[in-house]
Amino acid sequence: MNKAHTFHIPVMGIGFTIDTPLKVSQFGIDSVISLVDDILLEKIRKMYCTQFEIPYQEISDKIKDFRAKRITSYLNLINDLAEKKFEEVKSATLEKANELKEYFNLLPDTSAIKQEFKSRSGISLPDVSNWIKDKLSMGSIDVNIMTKVDKDNFFDGEQLPGECNDAHAALRGFANSDLKSSMILSAGMNPRLYSYIEQFEDFYPNEKGEIKKKIVLKVSDYRSALIQGKFLAKKGIWISEYRIESGLNCGGHAFASDGFLMGPILAEFKEKRMELIQSIHDILIPALKSKNRTIPKDKLAVKISAQGGVGTAEEHQFLIDQYEVDSVGWGTPFLLVPEATTVDNETMKKLAAAKEKDLYLSNISPLGIPFNSLKGNTKDEEKLNLLAKGRPGSSCPKKFVALNKEFTEKGICTASRQYQHLKIKELDKQELPEKERLFKFNKIVEKSCTCVGLGTSALLAYNLDTKVEGEGVSVCPGPNMAYFSKTMKLKEIIDHIYGRANDLVESKRPNMFVKELNIYIDYLKNRIEEASFSMTKKQEKYLMTFVSNLEEGTNYYKGLFSDLKDKFREVKSSMLNDFDEGIMTLMQLKLEIVNLSRKSN
Repeated sequence: MNKAHTFHIPVMGIGFTIDTPLKVSQFGIDSVISLVDDILLEKIRKMYCTQFEIPYQEISDKIKDFRAKRITSYLNLINDLAEKKFEEVKSATLEKANELKEYFNLLPDTSAIKQEFKSRSGISLPDVSNWIKDKLSMGSIDVNIMTKVDKDNFFDGEQLPGECNDAHAALRGFANSDLKSSMILSAGMNPRLYSYIEQFEDFYPNEKGEIKKKIVLKVSDYRSALIQGKFLAKKGIWISEYRIESGLNCGGHAFASDGFLMGPILAEFKEKRMELIQSIHDILIPALKSKNRTIPKDKLAVKISAQGGVGTAEEHQFLIDQYEVDSVGWGTPFLLVPEATTVDNETMKKLAAAKEKDLYLSNISPLGIPFNSLKGNTKDEEKLNLLAKGRPGSSCPKKFVALNKEFTEKGICTASRQYQHLKIKELDKQELPEKERLFKFNKIVEKSCTCVGLGTSALLAYNLDTKVEGEGVSVCPGPNMAYFSKTMKLKEIIDHIYGRANDLVESKRPNMFVKELNIYIDYLKNRIEEASFSMTKKQEKYLMTFVSNLEEGTNYYKGLFSDLKDKFREVKSSMLNDFDEGIMTLMQLKLEIVNLSRKSN
């Protein structure tokens, strides 16, 4: 069945989309739940069981495989509740007529079933009930696993087997659930986790090519997609969708490419799409045969989706028309839509008031990956208060990213008090110039307890106990948040996405491709500053490659938008000027890199 909408709601933080499918899937909208925090999932499960008068039995952390069981139980509950809502929409009774109309009103105007429904508007609801049941599709309840957040686990001091690691347990929790949906794998390749997938029946295709639990791979370039696709195909596992995300113009963790911009990356996927499908299919079939598994009659389908920084209907449609993507992810703006996401009131007010200066690419993530954040968030305030008291670092109550083994045999988190104490102690032994010492000290103490902070907002929004977590909230909007300045209803934002309303975004907002280029240039400047103390040949090579890739991407955009006749008419001139300015800045940065390299050598 074809998807109802041409957009999806990506995972946001740990708690912001924790129950989004229950709010939007009845309207045919796909969304994604994070599986990082089983403690939070268990609390929300208890809340919904109470609300819907469903018997609740706690899954204690004292029982075997509690993490996977919590995840399975939560996903089954959300699935059951969402399916009931969807069945109510499809019931086609007079009592539910408004819900049914809302489903169709939200669809894009180009939707074939929307047009067909309008043509049947004079027919009584009972007469169209069978048609409705056949045509309407429920939004997919997808899950996200950060592949590298795969902490070892212990029991009675003994390390448990690899399948008990956090990401493995999350995968097992999803695999054992009733869901027929997709698992999005993000944050890079984890061969051991990928190999674990082949143990579960639901990930394999049947004769018709149907896969109960599909794999979606979030990637930042074509080469990575090809490598990972082939790796899984050798195990008989098919990737059903490649989700391309802007390296830096996105929310949450920002996996910066080596200066490769989103447009050229999407162009390569478009050009090589059939080649990608064929080359991986040629590996998959022999692998399935070797496992004595069912061989699909036809070649399996592959979808391409894109997300990161999209903010107007014109940009949305451009990605679909120009790059032939199947779906466009809209994340950050949905943080201001209470009907879709779960954000506490104070955080939502801060997000609505945020301007460009309030949104920045930080180094607060314990994973050591750049992280888009909001200045003045309460988790950072909590962190600074501890620093002022001479007690930097978090007590680390959840330990989901306790992965660093620099000082200990068992992993600890770089945002933890234990790690920061050891790291500062090590720093104090070095005889460094004060400026360099302060720079390195700030790098240590800026890490924040995001695995707690990114889930707390959901607890506050539902007035649940925050005794363990505290009330500090980390929030991870993309730069796009600066141009959306009010809370919105679900219909408002969807009308905006499909070009039925144009008053939600500020007029000064830069085009998404221009914004991404400028973010990459700022990122490059910071990397040059970091290397300025003593630039090595390796750093020089990396930085020069980064500049060259940005120059190539910018020239691609200049050529693309110069040739367009009927797109971005109102902003084309300013966009081309912005790209010219970008080229000039990159030339200056290239000269700066050369000069720094000469001084260091």
